[in-house]
Amino acid sequence: MDNSSGVGVLDKAALVLAALEPGPATLAGLVSATGLARPTAHRLAVALEHHRLVARDMQGRFVLGPRLGELAAAAGEDRLLAAAGPVLARLRDITGESAQLYRRQGDHRVCVAAADRPTGLRDSIPVGSQLTMSAGSAAQVLLAWEDPERMNKGLLKATFSAAELSAVRRRGWAQSIGERESGVGSVSAPVRAPSGKVVAAVSVSGPLERLTRQPGRMHAPAVAAAAERLSQSLRRGA
Repeated sequence: MDNSSGVGVLDKAALVLAALEPGPATLAGLVSATGLARPTAHRLAVALEHHRLVARDMQGRFVLGPRLGELAAAAGEDRLLAAAGPVLARLRDITGESAQLYRRQGDHRVCVAAADRPTGLRDSIPVGSQLTMSAGSAAQVLLAWEDPERMNKGLLKATFSAAELSAVRRRGWAQSIGERESGVGSVSAPVRAPSGKVVAAVSVSGPLERLTRQPGRMHAPAVAAAAERLSQSLRRGA
């Protein structure tokens, strides 16, 4: 067996997963692709299915399972956080405002990285803070590209409308004026996984006396550029 690790059962399981990479396979297809004995191929595929590393399609064929996507997302999050520090610091320095990175967790968005403006009046969001998905430019970004069912559910409680989310998708960024907190504005843009799925939102936020009533006009190019740099870091790591 090529690339033997010395742990036979793991090497054979890796063969099964590699055989499913091109697409669905019947048991006969697995046997042909792996060179394993039919009972061995079946036993391994069923064991991998138990751990959600393998699944079945509508025709009963073996396919790669959902657990692999979850593990890949976790690896992507590590890459995202590793890249976020310098990107957010640069965004803060360019805009003069506090910068944050948000990810969605259920009905909330969580600040997973931040670079605060060092002095003066600022909007400081501690890392780990849970904020609402019903208000704010980052919430708009995290909801705007969701599937219609999740989007409509999110809009039930939102201070923004479906028309505003449509505008966010069209221009590629969102802004809020006193939406989450009176006197505070923000601008956000989407970070995308290699698949194109929106996985995070980059934001700058601060007092409206500096951001004005049109914060996007002032900061959208810098925020969108920072989001694109983080998206590129995920593509490089893929």
